[in-house]
Amino acid sequence: MNTTRQGAAVDARGIGVEGPRGWAFQGIDISAEPGTLIAVEGSSGSGRTCLLLALTGRMRITEGTAAVAGLPLPQRMGTVRSRTAIAHVPGVVDLEPALTVGEHLKEQALLGHRFQGLGASLPWSKRHKEATRARVDAALAAVRLDPATLPKGLRTAVRDLERIEALRLSVALGIMHGPQLLAVDDVDLKLSETERAQAWQLLRDLAREGTTVVAAGSDAPADALTVRTTRTKPAAAAPVKDEPSVPVKDEPSVPVKDESADPVETEPSATEQDEPQAPAKDAPHTTEEEAAHAFAETGRA
Repeated sequence: MNTTRQGAAVDARGIGVEGPRGWAFQGIDISAEPGTLIAVEGSSGSGRTCLLLALTGRMRITEGTAAVAGLPLPQRMGTVRSRTAIAHVPGVVDLEPALTVGEHLKEQALLGHRFQGLGASLPWSKRHKEATRARVDAALAAVRLDPATLPKGLRTAVRDLERIEALRLSVALGIMHGPQLLAVDDVDLKLSETERAQAWQLLRDLAREGTTVVAAGSDAPADALTVRTTRTKPAAAAPVKDEPSVPVKDEPSVPVKDESADPVETEPSATEQDEPQAPAKDAPHTTEEEAAHAFAETGRA
């Protein structure tokens, strides 16, 4: 399976994530070429969000084998995180209601400068301003978010955006630094029928441009590769040796020039080794919301 610079191939065989309260999801198989739109469908609590986090290197898979952009998981989680991005995941990457559209875009653009050779230029320099403006304009154009249609243009606060506009902004932030794979959660949540069609068309267009897109939602288009998650049985109340998977804090995408010359990540790092954990509790299953809360508590403490 070939991998292009624009998109990441995804190859997963029987992958699953187990936590202290049971399996978030199990037995997922995916075989997708770069530039594929992968739609993840399933009921609430079936592990859709956890699957998105696992495929982007932000949650450790505990069974099966997987490779994203040719990088094995969980052995190369760090590199996979640098080549992927997530958007619209509640509790993991949230828009700040009090900030404006322009502030979100500028902040995200500035984050990329540190990792793409522009960190040395002064924030008020001409080169810095031009690079930031170009990056923001390209992201807005890709998601078809026209500032002129917003109540106060780029000065519009996030709290004043329509749901479809907030989704477009989230995706724009996710693709700003050119990830090979973009994961989007709750694509069509609380959207009208027309808005749902617009949301899926947006992701379809991104995939056609070469970026692999993994999106969780309902009413996926017929031309998408559909993956279904199902509720799993409760875990037995017995001690579990492996530590539960915890989402890893998101970072801006960083191009990696030479995979083979990266000896540090050819083996799992010390922080990614399994550790003993307490006995599992009696609870039905690990939900998507719990995964998001775990991320928020550990990543933002």
